[in-house]
Amino acid sequence: MQRLRPAVHKNVLLLISGLLWTGVGILLNTLAFRWLNEYGFWTDVEIILVGIFSAMVIAGYGFTKVAEKNISRIQAYKSKVCVFAFQEWKSYILIAVMMSMGLFMRTTGIIPRYLLAPMYIGIGTALFLSSFKYYQQFIKVAL
Repeated sequence: MQRLRPAVHKNVLLLISGLLWTGVGILLNTLAFRWLNEYGFWTDVEIILVGIFSAMVIAGYGFTKVAEKNISRIQAYKSKVCVFAFQEWKSYILIAVMMSMGLFMRTTGIIPRYLLAPMYIGIGTALFLSSFKYYQQFIKVAL
């Protein structure tokens, strides 16, 4: 069973985490900015400003702390660990719930896109900004 576990060096987990957070951040922003074509210029500006403000709050008080906690946990591992250990197992449940809610809200139209867009920009930009914590640690360890 041990041979089947995809193990990588713990420093690779830092890079994987950063790349995933960056990728999801870009994806969420891409979705939100596609929706902006549906509204007028000033509504788009309002949506973007609310999204950026939200991102600063979410990054500062949420995702950066989560990234730092993950980095500490990853650094405490021995050298090689399972490739999926970049997140705590409880986080996978939260991720699944958030993805399901996002898909549900996007596809059902229960919440209008002009309300979803600032949330997507906020969460996406916060993930993108917080991903640099992982890169900083990866570079620090690699050098």
